[in-house]
Amino acid sequence: MRQNDTSTVEVAGFSWRHRDHTRGNLLVSLLVLALPSIGTSLAGAVAYQLIDLKFLSLLGPAHLAAVVVTNQSLRQVAFLLLLGASLGGQAIIARSVGEGRTQHAEHVAGQVLLLGGLFCLIVAVVGGLFPRELLSLVARDPAVLEVGVPYVRLAFILMFGFVLIPLSGSVLNGAGDTTTPMIIMLITTPVSLFAEWCLIFGHLGAPAFGVSGVALGSTVGSLVGVTLAFWVLLTGRTRLHLRPRHLRLDLGVIRQLLHISWQPALQLMGRTLVIVYFLRLAGGFGAKVQAAYGIGIRLELVVILITFPIANACATLVGQNLGAGSPRRAWRSVGVALAVNIAVGCLFATLFLLFRQPFMATFSDDPEVIAVGSEYLLYVAGAMLLIGPYFVGFRALQAAQDMTSPMLISNGSALLVALPLGHYLSTGTSLGPTGLWIAILVNTSVVTLVTLGWLATGRWTRRHPRVPHLPEI
Repeated sequence: MRQNDTSTVEVAGFSWRHRDHTRGNLLVSLLVLALPSIGTSLAGAVAYQLIDLKFLSLLGPAHLAAVVVTNQSLRQVAFLLLLGASLGGQAIIARSVGEGRTQHAEHVAGQVLLLGGLFCLIVAVVGGLFPRELLSLVARDPAVLEVGVPYVRLAFILMFGFVLIPLSGSVLNGAGDTTTPMIIMLITTPVSLFAEWCLIFGHLGAPAFGVSGVALGSTVGSLVGVTLAFWVLLTGRTRLHLRPRHLRLDLGVIRQLLHISWQPALQLMGRTLVIVYFLRLAGGFGAKVQAAYGIGIRLELVVILITFPIANACATLVGQNLGAGSPRRAWRSVGVALAVNIAVGCLFATLFLLFRQPFMATFSDDPEVIAVGSEYLLYVAGAMLLIGPYFVGFRALQAAQDMTSPMLISNGSALLVALPLGHYLSTGTSLGPTGLWIAILVNTSVVTLVTLGWLATGRWTRRHPRVPHLPEI
């Protein structure tokens, strides 16, 4: 084991962060890209989400519902507007790296981060001025509104880490470096959780802020994470080396990013708006049903945050290999990623099927919450067999810069299947909340089958004609 001049550790004769993914064993490349991202998810999202959920459960159902509906709907909507830019930017960066245009990739990365910073300023103003109005869009219970408004205000004002840390990880993923984001997350997660523990409950002499302590504590960790991410990028300790000129506003590149990014942003918005509407419908059955749905979403997120990094690694392989002129290898990348994600989905489907009640009981001692949440996880178990292949399908299409097809498929299913079916089954029949769970499973089945069917046509192996080829910087 030795180190090169950029302090990147080399193992078995090559640098993991500088591996050439246009040649060699595809399973190895997929694992090199995916495992650090999964580690990032496990530390920064799964562990954080579950421990954070335990903190909230100690405060009560109203506090838990307030934070969950804010994070899974309001903040998620805001974040997805920028995530589209990150996915579009990642596609351009991956293709540029495959073509050997590293300086161009660095310039695009700088503009992605700059766009994220500008967006955070807008979100802070909106959330700071209209927190009650925003929370009222997804919550009906007066108790939830009472405890949730201060949290919404702080969460929106302090959203910079929630946006900039994932954006920096996305641009690094496009360059083939998934290790650096994992290291940053391994550092920031315990800092965030420790700060939350102190500020929620008033430990170690800190004031007890209650639910507002969630936002304040996570911000402490975000400050550490953003500082580390920019330090790594600006000092060239990773595959991309940003310089001050890359962070100067370039309206031409910003326009091109927006041109390629609005479709994935709108696609992800479709899924999030279904969650927002279903959370509101669940709230109509009471705070306990909404809390149960919120816990179920958090548990489902554990699987998403493992299967999506595998699909994201596939996107990097597809983008780089198409950039290198090897569509056959791009096809094989999709096949390997599908096999791995199907195996992961089967494992988690079995776990949710067998242990759904113990999982729910970990985060609530209320019998109604446990019963409703256990039923939701039963339907989630079925969806877990499909969600991984869907991620691989739409990320492979996006990596090939076909942004339109996944958007049309996802939003078409949301508008024509999920929303009307969920509304009818939950309010027009005696099924109640069960109708929402059925609609979620049906929608997941539809988007997965249609996405994979379109992928099978092979049109994505050609450059998407509506996406401009950006000039060298």
